[in-house]
Amino acid sequence: MILAVVGFLVLALCVALIVAVVRDPGPRPDDVALAYELAWDRLDFDSLWTLSGRELRDGLDRAAFIAAKRAAYESRPELGRLAHEVEIADVATGVSHAAVRTSVLLRDGEHVNNQIQLAKRGGKWLVVGYRLLDPASVPFPASDGKKSTNAEG
Repeated sequence: MILAVVGFLVLALCVALIVAVVRDPGPRPDDVALAYELAWDRLDFDSLWTLSGRELRDGLDRAAFIAAKRAAYESRPELGRLAHEVEIADVATGVSHAAVRTSVLLRDGEHVNNQIQLAKRGGKWLVVGYRLLDPASVPFPASDGKKSTNAEG
């Protein structure tokens, strides 16, 4: 009898775990956009490939993409670690597409604004477009509870 009760409890816990995993929506578009900005700043090409849709993978598989990006940036290490802080300025989310505007405060005091386009594929958000916006178009937001991160981490 005790064995049957324990077996039932184990089965119930397994079902509950499966349901919880299936229902987990994963990271939101703003989380993915923030991770993408930080991956570029850190020249973390493995993370960039994972966060990118096929549109940004240059038609390459993971190993070739990482190798190509490392080779391209190998002689330009000064292009990494430029950001002091990255903040989400605006998010527009639909069912399968999202747009996130980021504001990046650079170490030299300047800031840039980027538009990141995302698409939901296979249940997760992927970056499918990225462009620099006019730096003067939007001032760096004051800290008002919006998601931001210090890029030094």
